[in-house]
Parts: sequence; structure tokens; C-alpha cells
Amino acid sequence: MSHHLLDGKKGLIFGALNDKSIAWKIAEKAHDEGAVFVLTNAPFALRLGEIDQLAAKTGSEVIAADATNVDDLQSLLIRSQEILNGKLDFVLHSIGMSPNVRKKMSYDDLDYRYFQQTLDISALSFHKLLQAAKKLDALNDYASVVALSYIAAQRTFYGYNDMAEAKSLLESIVRSFGYIYGRSKGVRVNSISQSPTYTTAGGGIRGFDGLFDFSNRMSPLGNATAGECADYCLTLFSDLTRKVTMQNLFHDGGFSSMGMSERVMGFYNKCLDTNLPEEW
Repeated sequence: MSHHLLDGKKGLIFGALNDKSIAWKIAEKAHDEGAVFVLTNAPFALRLGEIDQLAAKTGSEVIAADATNVDDLQSLLIRSQEILNGKLDFVLHSIGMSPNVRKKMSYDDLDYRYFQQTLDISALSFHKLLQAAKKLDALNDYASVVALSYIAAQRTFYGYNDMAEAKSLLESIVRSFGYIYGRSKGVRVNSISQSPTYTTAGGGIRGFDGLFDFSNRMSPLGNATAGECADYCLTLFSDLTRKVTMQNLFHDGGFSSMGMSERVMGFYNKCLDTNLPEEW
């Protein structure tokens, strides 16, 4: 059921690849709530994905753009305003990729060229986007910009690798640009730290099945789904959160506030009962 949260609002959504993507769910629900928007992803990602189906479902246009390329971002922002006949009210940055993770490089044996690519794709692209939008005056007053993050920005998670540094940088950009954009235009900039979620990108993380299960056992409400993340994101796009900015907002069923849960302790005790080798 629609609550008309986004009636009349215009946006730009990065990162929808297939129906497992959080960005895909956000696009579907934003459409249901009355928004119109442009969809974008990198050219190679568009060839791999199924974004044309989402575009048809939501009545949206798709523009290929490399989010690490400032010229591409400027063209994207200009063209989006032409298509939507006005400035943007919301932007979703759902972009993250680590070549080191994909190639299963261990954290203490990283390829630094890949590391730089991780930072550029997953974090610096957000700064480039905001800087280009500000210079072009592409966002309406009181617009909302949301990036997707993960708790590994603050805590160490085995297997998350150099994406942890990327998310830390991303959240710093949220705060720094949030101050500047808020002061000048009232634009809100926030990040959502989501539970482990079975997406194409998430599934590539080493040991993801175990991470998902651990988080689900630890969280009093269980892991948040992609659809639930979309619901939360829409509140940040809406006028209901006009004074929320520069925040990293945990959407993780309570995981970020937990130390140990009964479910995890019970599972751990069962493992001890199996007489595992001492070094485990």
C-alpha cells in the first residue's frame, strides 16, 4: 500500500543490477510511493544486469555512467535534469566493488592498484558525485542523498578486506559533505549501514554465508532484508526526515548494539561440546 511519501519527487538511483540489488528494491518502492527517477550504472554492469526490466516496470530511463569519472557524472546529472524536467530531490549511491575481494586476495597481501580501485569505486565516487552535483546546482533545496554502508567501517570483520577502508572513507565523506551541503542548500547527506544482505556484491565476500548466519543469530530482530532497507531509505528521501543529516544510520536488527546473544552463545557451546582442536 502506497503512503504517497515521494509524490512529485525526482531522483537518481545508482547501482541497480538485478532483482537481488538493494538499489533495485529501492527503485521499485520509490516508484510505488510516487517518485520519478533516472537509473544509472556502469556500462559493463548494464551489460551484466537486467536493468531494462526495472526501467520498464518503473517508467524510467537508464543512463550508462562510470561513477569514478567526473565527466560522466556531470553529463549524467545534466541529462537527468533534462529527462525529469527539473532538479533532483533525492539520490541513492549504491556502489561498491573490490577487485581484491573478487580475486580472493588476503588483507595482508593486497594488490595496491586494486586497493586504489576499491577506494575510487566504493567511496571517492561518492565525493565526485556530490561535488559535481553542487557545482552544477543539480539538487533542489532540502534534497536527500543516501549512500549504503556496512558496520565493517567501524569494526573488523574477517573477509571484508579493503572494503572496510572504503566504507570508512564513505562515511567520512557523508559527514564532511553533509556539513557543506547542508549549510549551503539544506541538502541532507546520510548513509545506511545495512545488515549482511544476499546481493550479487555481498555474495562475493569471503565467508558470507557464515557472516549472514552469525549476524542473524546475534540480532534481536534478525537481519534486515533488502526490501526492509528500501522502506527505511524511502523515509530518508521523504520530507519526514528533514533534520536528519551527516548520520550513519544502522539498519541491522540491533546487531550494532549487541555484544553476545543467547542464540550465538548456544551455538558456540555446541561447538565446544564437539571437542574441536584447541587452536580453533
